[in-house]
Amino acid sequence: MTSQEITPTKRASRAGNLAEGVYQALRRAIIEQAIAPGTKLPEDSVGESFGVSRTVVRSVLARLTVEGLVSQQPNKRATVASPSLAEARGVFQVRRSLERTVIETLAGRMTPAMTEKLRAHVAAEERAQGRDGPESIRLAGEFHTLLADMTGNELLIRYVAEVASRCSLILALYGRPHSSECAVNEHQMIIDALVRGDEETGVRIMDEHLTAVATRGLLDLKPVRERELKDLLADYRPLAAKS
Repeated sequence: MTSQEITPTKRASRAGNLAEGVYQALRRAIIEQAIAPGTKLPEDSVGESFGVSRTVVRSVLARLTVEGLVSQQPNKRATVASPSLAEARGVFQVRRSLERTVIETLAGRMTPAMTEKLRAHVAAEERAQGRDGPESIRLAGEFHTLLADMTGNELLIRYVAEVASRCSLILALYGRPHSSECAVNEHQMIIDALVRGDEETGVRIMDEHLTAVATRGLLDLKPVRERELKDLLADYRPLAAKS
């Protein structure tokens, strides 16, 4: 075998990297509201947008379906999920329980490096205030996944990531413009409680915070923007290529 030959292992690795890149790009496009809830996601159009095969797209759509960001019915095209208000409230209810566990795990166990990382993220949220609604929603969700990552509990990390993604989609569907802005100060209060080791206060603030996010978000329905899918995904192709 020459050095130029591609082994099955390398071929599988490249395919996996392609799929991961498209997954990250498409997921971000959904969360950032570039693609509105209810938008159809034809495999050929998505594949052409990212320069990948329909097989890759199919695996990505299946992964996003498991996370609740995409809806797939038998013999029908995949679409960006469009949860009902009842489903949205159920997601927030589950999320509150999961994030209480995150607070209970981290309170009193924060290292200086962890604290610095969280405060840097909140600073990024502050810079996004009033400037970019979609970015504010994405950063707000990432604050919670960052907290979960710090627990080291793989199952908790996965579940929080999934519900946080669904909540970002819900805010894209029902939220008012910049409805996440007043959450930044609440994030700072959560960090302060964790650093003090004040579990009770941290749990209370997190619970109040998520209740407020749900209240601010579930108000009015945004219309679906009628644009070509290829145009919507154009800005996300470089993100897919990075993986």
